[in-house]
Amino acid sequence: MTSKETVPTSRPAARLAFWAYAAIVLGVTIATLHFGQDLLIPLAVAALVFVLLTSVVDRIARQKVGNWQPPSWLAHVLGLGLVLLGLVAIATILSSQARDVAAAVPKYQERVAVIAGTLLDMIGESNANAVESALAGVDMGDLALTTVNSASGFLSGFFLMLLYVPFMMIERRPMRSKLALAASDPELGAEIAATVRHIAEGLQRYVGIKTFVSALTGALCYAVMKFVGLDFAETWGLLAFALNFIPTLGSAVAVILPAVAALVQFDGYSVFLTVAIGCGAVQFVIGNILEPALTGKSLNLSPLMVVVALTAWTLMWGIPGAFLSVPITVCVMIIFAHVPGMRWAAILMSGDGILSEGPNQETEDLAKEGPMAVPPGKT
Repeated sequence: MTSKETVPTSRPAARLAFWAYAAIVLGVTIATLHFGQDLLIPLAVAALVFVLLTSVVDRIARQKVGNWQPPSWLAHVLGLGLVLLGLVAIATILSSQARDVAAAVPKYQERVAVIAGTLLDMIGESNANAVESALAGVDMGDLALTTVNSASGFLSGFFLMLLYVPFMMIERRPMRSKLALAASDPELGAEIAATVRHIAEGLQRYVGIKTFVSALTGALCYAVMKFVGLDFAETWGLLAFALNFIPTLGSAVAVILPAVAALVQFDGYSVFLTVAIGCGAVQFVIGNILEPALTGKSLNLSPLMVVVALTAWTLMWGIPGAFLSVPITVCVMIIFAHVPGMRWAAILMSGDGILSEGPNQETEDLAKEGPMAVPPGKT
């Protein structure tokens, strides 16, 4: 009788202890992410570059010319060369144009003043005085200096990221064996190996496709801006590439900023409209037609989840967090989708509740064959 009476009182205590423990873990995690951002941001970028690199290497390794297939070492060399070429191009554009952008800011101040005067005449004298008072505190020199410092900070993190990626590539193959050996029994080791492989394939697919469509977006927007003679078209194209990783909001900003720059640089509205309509059309076609056709619906995040992730990661990591928010959240969703106990969380995070299949019959087959079994076509 005594044991039955203690059950109702023990359950609330256990539930309270569980939520207290969860709150402590959450608080420690958030504090670690915030205060450790100098280490974690380059590490997060390196992880995404590593996933992209492995995706490129695996795709090259699967190509066939007749009966010839590239050996593993050649696939790694070609894949590493392609990814490094893209990263060096990004670093070169930032380093070459950051100070040019800062130097050009004073030149455009006069044009900005003319445009602002026209707009202020349209909104009335009282509102104009309020806006002028607000703009008086804006130091364009400090703004330009902040831009240069941000680019310099990115470059320093860029080189730190380059230090991480080679060691991740070296650890890739031994990690497969270590995960299997760390399991308590061969069957569990096979299940872990299959689950990790499915997660890796999902991450490679998402990062690879997202990088491809973002690069295509940046290239086409650059072509539009270069055609009209917009200054710093390379920087704006690179910004369009980066902002494409932020759904909806990023695409809108990638159109608005160069359009405003065109309005400042050129007299009249023809170039402004050309940039706005041209870049807007590129963003619409790629974002609403091409990208969904390539990724399908299984990787879509809930719009609410996008906003929550964007807000949370921006608060923790600032501007880098805004760029990394959606890729990191999608990666977390893919991992949750392949972990049976967390699949419910992935469904809530998704846009339509439809997820890619996790470990299936292939997992069971691997479990029967042993932890070191390799599926057909996998190396």
